[in-house]
Amino acid sequence: MKHPLQRAATATAVVSLVLAAAACGKTGSASSSSSASPSSGGSAVSASGSIGLLLPENTTTRYEQFDKPYFEAKVKQLAPNVTVNYANAGGSAQVQAQQVQTMINEGVKVIVVDPQDSTQIKASVDAAHAKGIKVVSYDRLAEGPVDAYVSFDNVRVGQLQGTGLIDALGSKASPSAKIVEIDGAQSDPNAAQFKSGFQGAVKGKLDIAYDASGQWLPDVAAQKATAAINQLGAHNIAGFYSANDEMAAGIATSMKNAGLSGLPLTGQDAQLDAIQRIVAGTQSFTIYKAYKPEADSAAQMAVDLLTGQSTASIANTTQTNGSGNKVPADLLTPVLVNKDNIKSTVVADGLWTIPQICTPTYAAACKSAGLE
Repeated sequence: MKHPLQRAATATAVVSLVLAAAACGKTGSASSSSSASPSSGGSAVSASGSIGLLLPENTTTRYEQFDKPYFEAKVKQLAPNVTVNYANAGGSAQVQAQQVQTMINEGVKVIVVDPQDSTQIKASVDAAHAKGIKVVSYDRLAEGPVDAYVSFDNVRVGQLQGTGLIDALGSKASPSAKIVEIDGAQSDPNAAQFKSGFQGAVKGKLDIAYDASGQWLPDVAAQKATAAINQLGAHNIAGFYSANDEMAAGIATSMKNAGLSGLPLTGQDAQLDAIQRIVAGTQSFTIYKAYKPEADSAAQMAVDLLTGQSTASIANTTQTNGSGNKVPADLLTPVLVNKDNIKSTVVADGLWTIPQICTPTYAAACKSAGLE
């Protein structure tokens, strides 16, 4: 699989032209495992109809700021006459089920859905399939007869988090070093894969002394971290595993309240506040999963399915979902970002600019990190 930054310059140029206003100057990009080029040229250009895009929540910054505009721009590029019907579930699986039904009633030809709950969405996928509507699962793998899936190699994400935590511990890493593990929501199959990769990477090398779900919520993660500190004793903890940056924010607050500093803290998603914590030294690293190639791949799959083309040129592997369906898949490559490579990853890719990162609060830390 190609390195995620190989086509950063090209991707950034495309996004800066198409999405300058929509993305407010933030044009994150990276390489996909596929080229995401039109597979059927004329048929895509002349195609008509509508594609539904359903995203799970709007608490995380990525969906409204990046995934939605990138997806819409790629569909526009590939099939100018095709419209995108958009809905955000706002964190509710029930709302998302209603949104799928609305899309079915509106006559969309393809539904691209990032399921709020991968199991509960099955009934909606079945309903769409019964009407002949193709379904692309985005970022999380839905249950049911899904036609295609795009995400990142989630086990690899967890492995990077595990090896990154060991590296951050340095000489303090040992089989007796007690780690607090805060995982994602149990309803999210990605969370299970992150956990599997992480635990596989640290098995026999670190002691996972406390393990709980933070439900992808910073407040819940903070509560779990505080419970762990009270249970284990602050001085007995060597580091914290957070499955993503949202929860890392809550955990960092709990660490600060407990007087803990200098301990490793992991993350994922390369959110702006996480990059700032990395610069400031209160978070060790994050995992960067570039949004543009994922959105581009989903858009290409959707247009291919709309025009009756195969997704094989993009979906070069398969994944089996929770209901046993074998789904063609495109799995992209994640990248670990720490203080040493912020400039060559998220800044070079245009995801975040140095002025966005280096606000007055972080000016001194940025200077020390060479971000000027």
